[in-house]
Amino acid sequence: MSKQVQIYLLAGLLVVLAYVLGHAYLGGSGPSGVQASDTNFTPLNVEEPELRLDLIDDLKKLEYSGSHRDIFSAVAPPPAPSAAAVAAAKRAQHADYSVHPPPPPPPVQVPGTLYGYAAMKDSGKKVAFFQEGEDILVVEEGTEFLHNYRLIKVGPDSADVVEISSSRHASVPMTQPPAASAGPGGDNGGGPQ
Repeated sequence: MSKQVQIYLLAGLLVVLAYVLGHAYLGGSGPSGVQASDTNFTPLNVEEPELRLDLIDDLKKLEYSGSHRDIFSAVAPPPAPSAAAVAAAKRAQHADYSVHPPPPPPPVQVPGTLYGYAAMKDSGKKVAFFQEGEDILVVEEGTEFLHNYRLIKVGPDSADVVEISSSRHASVPMTQPPAASAGPGGDNGGGPQ
């Protein structure tokens, strides 16, 4: 066959193929688009079309009482919980889960002991005397001491102190320093008696 005949034959086959596909998909004898419903339809004659709610309520009352065993495990299921355990679980379920506010912070504790005060003649400000261990601190009103506290005001029997890191106030009561113990006879030593 010549090349020209092959081209004509191929073109003819393509035309036939286009006609067959177009006829099958676009204008064939099958259903196309939306068709009207069958006008001869008649519904079934049902005596009581009402839903039987009483039977459904009876089914809701039934409770499964099986063993709840995993069918894919060879291990036996654990024993059923006791009545006390079930009651405790119900109480825990109904426990109070309300949010409680956090507890208040502990009161400010100043590590030193206040044992006296004095008024300065030139400025009129008061100074307080604190003892921390063996150290004696002379603190003027408004100054910082012990790295975290500020003396606000000195009174006759207490001092007002603020903790710098938390801005919380505390009142430090005045106490007497421990007296040096004197031995018998008024001297501090162990002289002969």
